[in-house]
Amino acid sequence: MASALKIAPGDSVATLLDDARAGETLTLAGDTLTLAQDVARGHKVAVAALAPGEAVIKYGYPIGHATAPIRPGEHVHSHNLATALDATLDYRYAPAPPATLERPTAASFLGYRRADGRVATRNEIWVLPTVGCVARTAERIAARAAALVGDAVDGVHAFTHPHGCSQLGQDLGGTRAILAALAAHPNAGGVLIVGLGCEENQVAALIEAIPATARGRVRALTAQASADEVEEGVAIVAALAEAARATREPCALGELVLGVKCGGSDGLSGLTANPLVGRISDRIVAADGSVVFTEIPEIFGAEQSLMDRASDHRVFDGIAGLVNDFKRYFLDHGETVSENPSPGNVAGGITTLEEKSLGAVQKAGRGPISDVIGYGAAAHARGLTLLEAPGNDAVSSTALAAAGATVILFTTGRGTPLGFPVPTVKIASNSGLAERKPGWIDFDAGAVLKRGFDATADALLARIVAIASGEPTAAERNGEREIAIWKRGVTL
Repeated sequence: MASALKIAPGDSVATLLDDARAGETLTLAGDTLTLAQDVARGHKVAVAALAPGEAVIKYGYPIGHATAPIRPGEHVHSHNLATALDATLDYRYAPAPPATLERPTAASFLGYRRADGRVATRNEIWVLPTVGCVARTAERIAARAAALVGDAVDGVHAFTHPHGCSQLGQDLGGTRAILAALAAHPNAGGVLIVGLGCEENQVAALIEAIPATARGRVRALTAQASADEVEEGVAIVAALAEAARATREPCALGELVLGVKCGGSDGLSGLTANPLVGRISDRIVAADGSVVFTEIPEIFGAEQSLMDRASDHRVFDGIAGLVNDFKRYFLDHGETVSENPSPGNVAGGITTLEEKSLGAVQKAGRGPISDVIGYGAAAHARGLTLLEAPGNDAVSSTALAAAGATVILFTTGRGTPLGFPVPTVKIASNSGLAERKPGWIDFDAGAVLKRGFDATADALLARIVAIASGEPTAAERNGEREIAIWKRGVTL
């Protein structure tokens, strides 16, 4: 007998937990259904008759409308379900009563406490090029310096990009803001900025954009003005590493800044991995910690549920503004707001953006949203912060790191090897992925289906504590450490 999960009592579809064949039966809340077609794991099957134009309900919310008659037991996907998303909207401020979050058990991790009071999960030297022209130079400096400094710090890493020249206005400002925010990150015990000399993103302007409290551990060199920029850079990094020596000490769970992200999602992401991360988010928020979430185009269709959690009218206006600005961004470029999901999402069982969004927003748990910040800005509020960034995995994860996340929880149903400046914990939505790609995956959220959410959340929290205390993630072991910057506007 096939197994499936109906998430909310009023849902008109259930999600298959295993591949199933036509003629197999499902039992849901005492009702028995016979499958009309073969249905793959993560895909949906109707549990009620649906007429053309009728809303299809999952997670207790509409995920689109039926485009053909659908009988109970039939596969529900792109052939008979379509999005109902439209352009920009007027939203209502209707705050819901705040959820009661259970305080976590006393938990702590071993972190590096910085002079400004922030706590780091790594103590590294970061080499940041101002412009793509010196990206390889930055990599050469980092590679040579890493061999030289030994165990003085946890690592030396160059984070390269192709930008910094031929940029104007907001586009140049975004590049500068991201690099300045990364230079101020607590996980960087020291930073070397490598400039070329003639680029738009001038070294002096970039340093001026770095918060004054962080500039003391930042050094810079300009390649065009140096007799040997690599030798000079290696010497600077060696001095930074010696000055950055530090010792881990016990730190409260609430001193973590958690970034949450999903990528390569499948039909189980919204049933296992994302709600599991939501429970971790709730524990961090309950411990007076900080959680940052983003992917604005991937909350289209679920935005009202977030707006209802705004801590005040200012936050509500911020969420509504971000959502409508992103919709306008799509429309101004001649694109529909519902172009998502990706081909991989569709193959994994996600049909519409509403469905993807309702699953994705669960990573933010149930707590109130305390703040809304722009791209390249740092998160300062305790609790949940919504960050302006697109859904692209590399761009949004870089923005989370720049906002101050010291650990990123990255859920995936399809798998990806990508890693980012801070420890990136890959969480599989299904056990098959975790078993197939152990070199990519740090945690199997498919265990939720056997062990339940509470026990699995306890295990995931223990894994996060170990990683925050220095245990490397799969991406770190694989040398997967990179950034991507949101490119907008005119290129000269």
